Amino acid sequence: MLRPVLLLFIFFVTCHAQGRFEVDYDNNVFLKDGEPFHYVAGSFHYFRAHPDTWQDKLRKMRAGGLNAVDIYVQWSLHNPKDGIYNWTGIADVERFIQLATEEDLYIILRPGPYICAEIDNGGLPYWLATKYPNIQVRSKDQNYLNEVETWYTQLMPKFTKYLYGNGGKIIMVQVENEYGAYKICDEEYKIFLRNLTSTFTEDKALLFTTDRPIDNELRCGYIENVFATVDFGIASEAEVAYNFNRLREVQPKGPLVNSEFYTGWLTHWQEPNARRGAAELAETLKIMLSEPYKANVNFYMFFGGTNYAFWAGANDWGIGKYMADITSYDYDAPLSEPGDLTAKYYILRSVIGEYLQLPPLPLPDPSKKRKYESINVTAVDNLFSSTGRANLGSKPIEGSDKLWTFEELDQFSGFVLYETKLPTVFTRDPANLVVEKLRDRALVYIENRYVGALSRENAIKSLPISKGNAGKKVQIFVENQGRINFQDNFDLKGILKNVTIQTFFEPYYEELSDWTITGYPFEKYSQIEDLINSHGNYVYSRSKNGFLYEGPVIFKGTLNISGDEELADTWWSYKNWGKGSLFVNGNNLGRYWSIGPQMTLYIAKEFLKRGENSFVILELQRAPSDLKVDFSNEADYNED
Repeated sequence: MLRPVLLLFIFFVTCHAQGRFEVDYDNNVFLKDGEPFHYVAGSFHYFRAHPDTWQDKLRKMRAGGLNAVDIYVQWSLHNPKDGIYNWTGIADVERFIQLATEEDLYIILRPGPYICAEIDNGGLPYWLATKYPNIQVRSKDQNYLNEVETWYTQLMPKFTKYLYGNGGKIIMVQVENEYGAYKICDEEYKIFLRNLTSTFTEDKALLFTTDRPIDNELRCGYIENVFATVDFGIASEAEVAYNFNRLREVQPKGPLVNSEFYTGWLTHWQEPNARRGAAELAETLKIMLSEPYKANVNFYMFFGGTNYAFWAGANDWGIGKYMADITSYDYDAPLSEPGDLTAKYYILRSVIGEYLQLPPLPLPDPSKKRKYESINVTAVDNLFSSTGRANLGSKPIEGSDKLWTFEELDQFSGFVLYETKLPTVFTRDPANLVVEKLRDRALVYIENRYVGALSRENAIKSLPISKGNAGKKVQIFVENQGRINFQDNFDLKGILKNVTIQTFFEPYYEELSDWTITGYPFEKYSQIEDLINSHGNYVYSRSKNGFLYEGPVIFKGTLNISGDEELADTWWSYKNWGKGSLFVNGNNLGRYWSIGPQMTLYIAKEFLKRGENSFVILELQRAPSDLKVDFSNEADYNED
C-alpha cells in the first residue's frame, strides 16, 4: 500500500502536469497552476477572416501585448442545415485553436449556443424555425434543449484536448451570452446549459457568464456556481467603479473581468460610420488595469473583419426600428479590416506594456494594397427570365393563398419572389398596395417592370398602383437583409402577414391570393456558373439614372493579374452601382449598397490569384452605363 505522503505527491504531480485554472475568491485573482494570473485578451472571430490570414492576425495580437484570444463559435456556420455539419475552410475552428496555441495565446472559448456577434440570428440556425415553427429559443422549450444538446455533442468534443486541464490553452468557457439582456431569466434553461457544458469541460476549464451592468441584467444572467463577468466600453473613473460595483452585487468576491471592452462599435446601413477615440479607450484601460481593480480585460473587437456572404445581422434594440448591419466589421478595432496595425493598436499596446511584459515580436508594416485597373462587366441574365428562374430559383409553389416565409421554404437567406394577379377592376386610382409585415426589403414589379421599393428599415410598406395595371401580374421580390441578432426571439423573413390593395368598399382593402412563390437562396455558386456557361450576353433595360427596369441582373467580368505581379489587397469602389452582392472566384464577399456609409467592399488578396479572376455581380437595382468595376487601395466609409 502506498503511503499517504506518496499519494499526495503523485496527486500534486498529476494535477500540475495537467494544469489547473481556477478562481481564488478570497484574494480576487485567477490562479493558473496555483500562481496568480492576469489576462488581457482580444476578440477575433475566425469566421470573419480568410483562413490563410488567421495566423498573421493572431501573431499581431500577441505582439500587441495580449496573452489571450477570445473566440465565439457560430452554430449556424457549422450546422447550416439540420443534420449537416461543416468543419472545413473558414469553419475549421479546430485549426484556429491550434494556431492560437502556436502563437502562445490562451483561449477564452464562447460556444453560445447564442453569440449575438452582429451575425444573422445571433448565430442560431434559421432551420430551427423551419423544424419547429413555434420554437422558443434560449429557454426551457424542450425542442430547443434537444437541439442544443445535439449540437454540443458534435461541437464540444473537438475542444477536449485543448482544455487547460488536459494540457491545452483553453482556460475559460462561456455559458450562454449576455443572457440578462434577453429578459426571460429562465432558471431551468440556465442550469441545463451549465450542466451540459460542464459535461464536456468537467473541471478542465473555468465556466463563466458575461452580462451588461444595466437594470437587472447581471442578476438575470447569473448562474449558480458559474463565474460572473461584466462588459462595458469607454467609461470615466466613476463609471468604471459603478460598473464593477454592479458586478459585486451578484458576485462579492473574485477577480474583476470586463469581458467585452468595446474598442469601437458596429455600424448599420444608412447611418454614419461608428468610431471610438483611442485616447479615451487608453484612459479607461488604465483605470481598469490599475489599483484598486486590477481587472482582467478582453477587447471587443481587437480584430473585426468582414461579414461575408449573407452573414451580417441586424438590430432593433427594442425601439421598433429595424437596422441592418453593413458588410464591413472593421469595428474601428486596433487591427483594421485587412489586419493592419492602426494608431489605436500602438496606443493600447503601450498601455498594456505598463502591466504585462510585451513579447519580443516585430511589429510588421501594413500589407500591400493595390488599386487595380478598372474592368468591364457584361450582363448575363435577369433573375426573372425563364433561364434565370431555372438556374437560380427553387421549384415554385403555385396557387398558394399562404405567403410562405424563408423559414417555411427551408431557406437561409437570399431572396423570395411572390407573384400573383391584381384585381381586374380597380375602384381607386391609384390604389394603395400594402405589404403589412415585410421582412425586410422588397422591389415591386408589374409584369416584370419596376414600379417601386418597400422598406422595413424606413417604415415604407405601401405604394400606389395605377388603374391601368388592373388584372396584371404583380411581383414582390423580397430581400432578407439579415436577422436581428440581439434581444429578439427569432426574426422570421419574407412576408409575414397579408398583401392587400385598396378598394372603395368596406373593409376598404382586398387581400390578394393565389400566389406563386419562388426562392432564390444563392447558396450554391455552381448554379451561377451554370447560368453563365449556358447563357450568352443579355440585353437589359435601364432608365436614364441606371435603374434596372426588368428585375435584378447577373453581371460577369474578369480581372487579369499577370504572373509576375505580387497579389495585393484591394477594395471594390461601388458608388456607381446600386445594391447587391459580389462573388470573386466563386466566393460571396458580402452585400454592397451605395446608400452607405460603406462605399467599398474589401477583397483580401487571398481571394485573388494570378491569371484570370472571376467577378460576378448580383445587382438588384441600378447599374452604371459604362458597366465598369473600379478598385481602390483604401476603404471608404463616406466620412469626408
